Amino acid sequence: MITNNIERIHSESVQTCNLCMMEMENVYENLSLSSEETDLLDMPKRSFTVHFPVHMDSGKTKMFVGYRVQYNDARGPTKGGIRYHPELTLDTLNNFAFLMAIKCALVDIPFGGAKGGIVVNTKELSRGELERVTRAYIREISDYIGPFKDIPAPDAYTDKHIMVWILDEFEKIKGKHVPSIVTGKPVELGGSKVRKIATSLGGICILEEALKSTDLDKSTTSIAIQGFGNVGKNAAQILYREGYSICAVSDSSGGIFNRGGLDILKVIEHKKQTGTVTDFPDSKNISNEELLTTDCNILIPAALSRQINQENVRNIKAKIILELANAPTTMDANRLLVDQGVMVIPDILANAGGVVVSYFEWIQNLNQDYWDEEKVREKLDKTMINAFNSVNTICAEEKCTMRRAALQFAIKSIIHAERLRGNL
Repeated sequence: MITNNIERIHSESVQTCNLCMMEMENVYENLSLSSEETDLLDMPKRSFTVHFPVHMDSGKTKMFVGYRVQYNDARGPTKGGIRYHPELTLDTLNNFAFLMAIKCALVDIPFGGAKGGIVVNTKELSRGELERVTRAYIREISDYIGPFKDIPAPDAYTDKHIMVWILDEFEKIKGKHVPSIVTGKPVELGGSKVRKIATSLGGICILEEALKSTDLDKSTTSIAIQGFGNVGKNAAQILYREGYSICAVSDSSGGIFNRGGLDILKVIEHKKQTGTVTDFPDSKNISNEELLTTDCNILIPAALSRQINQENVRNIKAKIILELANAPTTMDANRLLVDQGVMVIPDILANAGGVVVSYFEWIQNLNQDYWDEEKVREKLDKTMINAFNSVNTICAEEKCTMRRAALQFAIKSIIHAERLRGNL
């Protein structure tokens, strides 16, 4: 079961990349990019493979394979996660790194895109083995990463503890404190306030900005959220405390619905006690599929990719979809939703809050000036609102979808930086 879950998450990530890359071809054509421009965008600046031995608990030595892709650094040092997966490939990481460059350009933070990782199933390692594998990988790539070269972060099957091992190993190699080498650290070691809820906060900021152009009123607006993991749960809690009515939520076991609104704080407590949101008092159990077509004003898919598709898109009743999950809407479904007058706020914009606060962590580390929660949230709001306004302006001028506008804005930003450097 654990291995199957690893395969599912890897498959979801690959599907996300594939969907975005398919859309990218249309964006290139719409921008009338030259062959020189597309060639520059289509190839990573640097990618490499490392092989390294690790002593296992059994007493034997095992060889591991690691990768790092630094896709484009025209706008600043590359930035991107480190993931551990048994079927990790360099080709997949190339796409991930490219999308990271796009996301950083979209929210206008001075980073390029990177991605890396190790071919390994973390469920088969002891904690000691996991630490030794991590430190060995960092020893192999330490000359190619740094605060002004490439800044790693957590990704699939890595977390803040692994980031601390990366930090510690890098500092041992360099012989000095370098907190800005990695983001996603615990606050006690230079991490940023708000990082745990940054993705949810950024998405909600975008949502509230989008609501200004509608006639929806907070007191009567109903929201359904698919997914009650870290992002979905935090979004539900923040929205509930802001006075929105959350009529439905779901996790992998199923969902619950109450037309009058759910008490999200009690739902969170219920899940802690039972392991699921289902069977919550004064609510109706529904399936994840039923949640998507619930009679609500706003739908927030915050779980898996390809949830809104040709089979259910015509039954969607929401007028706004906020994509906190990666690629929850297929391309065909996205076109139909737009035709139906639904506002789709794309994942590349909606869930960018995490990388924005990672950028803030990097700044705080460089300056040794740590911000309180209020300052981080204020700067996050400003960054997300600016990004939304840039996308919204393109939508209005070119009569295109928000997804297309977001990708066009990011691509033009990267191309402009390359031109300023004399590379085009």
